[in-house]
Amino acid sequence: MGYELIITEKPAAMKKIADALADGKAIKQSINGIASYKVTHGKKDIVVTCAVGHLYTVTEKEKKGWTYPVFETKWEQSSKVNKASAFTSKYVTAIKKLAKEATEFTIATDFDIEGEVIGFNVLKHACKQKDAKRMKFSTLTKPELRESYKNINKTIEWGQANAGLTRHVLDWYYGINLSRALSLSLKKAGMFKVLSSGRVQGPTLKIIVDREKEIQAFKPDPFWEIDLDGSINKENIIASHKEGKIFDKKRADEIIKNTKGKDGVVDKVNKKKFNQAPPVPFDLTTLQTESFRVHRIQPKYTLDIAQSLYLAGLISYPRTSSQQLPTSIGYKKLLTAVAKNSEYKELANKILKKKTLKPNNGKKTDPAHPAIYPTGIKKALKDKEKKVYDLIVKRFLATFSDPATRETVSINIDVNKEIFVAKGTRTLVKGWHEFYAPYVKLEEEEMPDVNKGDDVKVKKITQEEKETKPPKRYNIASIIKELEKRGLGTKATRATIIDTLFNRGYVCGQPIEATALGLKTIE
Repeated sequence: MGYELIITEKPAAMKKIADALADGKAIKQSINGIASYKVTHGKKDIVVTCAVGHLYTVTEKEKKGWTYPVFETKWEQSSKVNKASAFTSKYVTAIKKLAKEATEFTIATDFDIEGEVIGFNVLKHACKQKDAKRMKFSTLTKPELRESYKNINKTIEWGQANAGLTRHVLDWYYGINLSRALSLSLKKAGMFKVLSSGRVQGPTLKIIVDREKEIQAFKPDPFWEIDLDGSINKENIIASHKEGKIFDKKRADEIIKNTKGKDGVVDKVNKKKFNQAPPVPFDLTTLQTESFRVHRIQPKYTLDIAQSLYLAGLISYPRTSSQQLPTSIGYKKLLTAVAKNSEYKELANKILKKKTLKPNNGKKTDPAHPAIYPTGIKKALKDKEKKVYDLIVKRFLATFSDPATRETVSINIDVNKEIFVAKGTRTLVKGWHEFYAPYVKLEEEEMPDVNKGDDVKVKKITQEEKETKPPKRYNIASIIKELEKRGLGTKATRATIIDTLFNRGYVCGQPIEATALGLKTIE
């Protein structure tokens, strides 16, 4: 008797989907040590199997040694092309065997371009099928998986599949041909080293090299800053000359001469209150950059951790470009689930008391998945997992909270017609800061309460010589942000590209510095 074969992307997702769809208990079965699950759902028999990422890869049709250009390609089993993928051959064998008795096929890989490519290739090469049904979900929770199966798409997502297949082939064209050209040019010069470049890797290295060249070519200019140290009504105050960086030494000396031995008077007081909107929900890039900022966790590891949290059912799908939480995810239901965790109970209940639940959505969207959010499911976590999870939960809560109210006070001090400015900003109403603690990093500086005409006792006025500085090198987080801004790479591959540059010896250090090899490669 035939059954429906559901193909997932990873073993953890296979188990979650089998458990979610099973009316009774999912029965584990094995083919040469590769697990699959048999379940009954309504009147249907279903077998849930899995890939382990990409089981197929692009390679050249005919091996002709290290020549280029090469444009004749084919899709081949990854295990036959790459030694590191040898273990995947057992998964292909298991899927082929299960496919022979299946009468229906469903793809349930991650709903994004890469997931579609994985599903399409398994369907075409292992199952010998032209199309299949498609499950679409953003969390691995039982209610969403059952709903996804109930509202199953009749075909795979062909737009995603074609986009992904095209990108893989283009990446291969660039990667193989440029890498061989570089390596062979070095060989002709009497050296041998395997160099690599690619459609994204090359431009990424060039951005870092261009910054390095700017730094190397930079010539500093001297400038002077003049600061006042004094007191108003017995309260200390520090102020800077309103001209800021002064590049003319004569002008700097003139200010010192004009103010020598003089006291001052408050010339103007400006107070400005403003609302600071809550942060927007996390997409993958902002999660990676924020995780690096507050925890110094490298973007690649943040993605790995987020992926494991997703597979455990704790958060929604992390490889998303969206900064929006749609109403369809059920704000109240999610917040209520989060409130069941004692650590977040008080904060979540405060949000639930609001008359309306509306997140501060960002501009970026993703047709496949919403912004990253917690499901409320509880599980013991390791140190770094807990850090990333806490960041996601706090960010989720903060997006629903009220703006913070801050006040900037600016005091102009006249010392013999030379104006010095003291400025400070403080928080009056915490708003979302309470929900995003301890990740809010803002300077709090309260200015003394003064009025126009108040006398200023000047203790000293100092002149400090400084030099302009070259542009800063990129760090891991800022280069990923730059790649996103320029539309280079995908949300899931950018961190890996940076890793490759380090592994090839093109860049080193933190912040990232182009090596001599990196500079020469771009040249």
